[in-house]
Amino acid sequence: MFSHETTLHFLCGKIASGKSTLSTELGAGPSTIVVREDHWLARLYPGEQKTLADYVRNSTRLRDAMAGLLVDLLRTGLSVVLDFPGNTPSQRAWMRTLFVEAGCAHRLHYLDVPDEVCKARLHGRNTSGKHEFSVSDEDFDLFTSYFVPPSPDEAFNLLVHRQ
Repeated sequence: MFSHETTLHFLCGKIASGKSTLSTELGAGPSTIVVREDHWLARLYPGEQKTLADYVRNSTRLRDAMAGLLVDLLRTGLSVVLDFPGNTPSQRAWMRTLFVEAGCAHRLHYLDVPDEVCKARLHGRNTSGKHEFSVSDEDFDLFTSYFVPPSPDEAFNLLVHRQ
């Protein structure tokens, strides 16, 4: 018999670093669900993701709407893989509120992948048409300019994933 510790898994990594792929792998664990930001943004705000400001506005709305549900899921004993980017200290601070309020364990998965690898994956993803959003190199560079790797001062249970 296995034991299951209710855990909030959340991710930090640049666009196309492999966050969704890792989320799928983590979601295969017992009593675990995956909640994907891109899925919800594409359905709730179709055609409204054109700029960084659009993303910030819509992502903030989504986080506000989902926070209570995510805490409730964790409190019921389900582990949650939050496929939302935790790429800035403020994004990670929001994620901290979830596991603190739920009183559960957490794991921050940091995907440390070089820009050139991310861009190559991004080009393949854009060509396939299977992702909710197509991202240009310019948008990759813009979003990456705001990226802040997790620091020890943030005191997360950190797992680093390198390619």
